[in-house]
Amino acid sequence: MQINLPVGVSATIVDRASSTMDLARSYDGVEGFPHWIMARSQTQARGRQRRSWLSAQGAFAASLVIQPNCPPSMAAQRSFVAACALRRALATYVDPNLLTQKWPNDVLLQGGKVAGILLESSGSGLNVERLTIGIGVNLGHAPKDVPNASFAPVSLADVTGQTVPVETFLEVLAADFAAVEFKLVKQGFADIRAEWTAHAARLGQVITARTSRETHTGIFEGLDPDGNLLLLTPSGKRVIPAADVYF
Repeated sequence: MQINLPVGVSATIVDRASSTMDLARSYDGVEGFPHWIMARSQTQARGRQRRSWLSAQGAFAASLVIQPNCPPSMAAQRSFVAACALRRALATYVDPNLLTQKWPNDVLLQGGKVAGILLESSGSGLNVERLTIGIGVNLGHAPKDVPNASFAPVSLADVTGQTVPVETFLEVLAADFAAVEFKLVKQGFADIRAEWTAHAARLGQVITARTSRETHTGIFEGLDPDGNLLLLTPSGKRVIPAADVYF
């Protein structure tokens, strides 16, 4: 099937893979960068901290491989680029007011998790030479009986009653990602941060951020200039670079 992608963007589409992140690691760059790798089904998909990600039938599963050649802190900003692009793409099919973004890298639909993002990088020293952005979206009906889910899975089809073909969604998402990435390169992270914050879930409300060592509860005040979580707790303001968020 021929798909329409932005100029300079290429894609590989396979019927089945262990995960698109696995395929991305072996991508030799022959088709250039940015390069999307999409699988119509995955057998060993995973999310952050190697948690399993259940790919229900009709789910979108893809990884984008880019060469940012930048410090790790700037490479991490692509998580917000991807989140903004995902929200834009999903808003093509559903009321944008139903969509919010949960720090650090989930998209919620009516309060349920509709999409997740995973970043993996490689490089030398303080330079990220290659970055892979894995994206999973529940386009078909959401998986059932997901154990230990912090946010119940929801799908686009659950809300709209229609299933968007994965190839069509790739076209929309690739165009939106290219647009947001262009915005980052030309205008800087401040504009991406502003777009993300405008649709942030629970902004100004009490949330809990759980790191590998501590748990903090306080008022979610947004992002700092680097994308870290700002949390106002009874013991003062916390700047949190990595955590799982609950509310």
